[in-house]
Amino acid sequence: MADKKEKLFYQQKNAYDIISDEEKKACYDYSEGYKKYLDNCKTERMSVKYSIALAEKEGFKPYVPGMDIKAGDRLYFNSRNKALFLAVIGTKPLSEGINIAAAHIDSPRLDLKPVPLYEDSELAFFKTRYYGGIKKYQWVAIPLELYGTVALKDGSTVEVSIGDKPDDPQLVITDLLPHLGADQMKKTLSEAFTGEGLNILIGSRPDKETEGSDRVKMTVMSILNEKFGIVEEDFLSAELEAVPAYSARDLGLDRSMVGAYGHDDRSCAYAGLAAILETKTPEKTAVCVLADKEEIGSEGITGMKSRSFEWFIGSLCDKKSVRLEDCFANSFCLSADVCNAFDPNYPEVSEKRNNAKLNYGTAILKFTGSRGKSGSSDACAETIGKLRAMFEKGGVIWQMAELGKVDQGGGGTVAKFMAERNIETVDAGVPVLSMHAPYEVVSKIDCYMTYKAVKALYLYNS
Repeated sequence: MADKKEKLFYQQKNAYDIISDEEKKACYDYSEGYKKYLDNCKTERMSVKYSIALAEKEGFKPYVPGMDIKAGDRLYFNSRNKALFLAVIGTKPLSEGINIAAAHIDSPRLDLKPVPLYEDSELAFFKTRYYGGIKKYQWVAIPLELYGTVALKDGSTVEVSIGDKPDDPQLVITDLLPHLGADQMKKTLSEAFTGEGLNILIGSRPDKETEGSDRVKMTVMSILNEKFGIVEEDFLSAELEAVPAYSARDLGLDRSMVGAYGHDDRSCAYAGLAAILETKTPEKTAVCVLADKEEIGSEGITGMKSRSFEWFIGSLCDKKSVRLEDCFANSFCLSADVCNAFDPNYPEVSEKRNNAKLNYGTAILKFTGSRGKSGSSDACAETIGKLRAMFEKGGVIWQMAELGKVDQGGGGTVAKFMAERNIETVDAGVPVLSMHAPYEVVSKIDCYMTYKAVKALYLYNS
């Protein structure tokens, strides 16, 4: 009977019951590089810069339009310092397609408004507008760091970094003490914590030489001018992002998990990057996409809706006299994005049989979307069949998943925008606890299996 069940039933297994001690060590070693990536890549610009540095160490060169390309070439295209495409040219012609791992490197955060700095009651604040889907209350009373770029009128740029060094000051959004919070706690969370109320406290010391109002604002502006050479008008052409001031750390007494900001989707971005850095000369050209703007619908010139991806791949195709449409029609894309992991503290939002679980490997989502699969590319059965074969060959531990109960909610990824290009696409990625919170949780083994999944993709030749 046991043999019959083994043959006929689909039985998920915890990855720790399957892997060898050697592979467990490889998994934990992999997580050390991932934690370092997280600490150096808290924004999309930082992710691009750090990823390019790693790629150049492995022989990747910037792509120049019209350059000769041959099998084994390692190229990257930096899209406005906010998205990145990397490619290892394969031995097969581009007309036979490419293998793409597409992740995103933006995460929910707080962006400064164009005119952010003000003073009230002798305290200085930054006004913010939140980016992506957040629970506002989670961003109150936690330490924050500030990163970004200021473009000056002379055409030069200034990089801003506050809070990343051990002796740097940090920033915060204040909350109301419980002794005075009776009325606040009667409100719904959305009423008690509003977008316009997410104002970051940045100073309290008045400037002795300034008379009248805005003396604290003068102190703050003087510090910013001395440190970065900017004036208040320069905020108008700035991209400044406040993010949680947390370092990536092992989580749990058994160190089996990683706690950090930005697992969505840097857990998959790092998997795609690490895998392509190790890819030598594949049969089909391997492409790693690190896209921006996924958290707000993949919009804009650096999002997955942009034709910058067509420009890069189209340029490679033109050099080989291949139609881009033919290349896309024969390509395969793994939309490498996270999903929710089943949380026994909140079982009511998940259908346990079909929800991803921590430590069960990378999660395949045939569809995402919400309600009746709205907003999903919904991969074909044949596509999932290919992925099963691919993962079997690559020794990948995986699980099937969906994003919560029917009618409970849902979500989307870059998959549908890849599918619109006539590219065979399916979602797969790391299950996450506390997704979109300032501090998210992932399993080390799920991250490692997602990396193995992308490696298997890059070697796929059918």
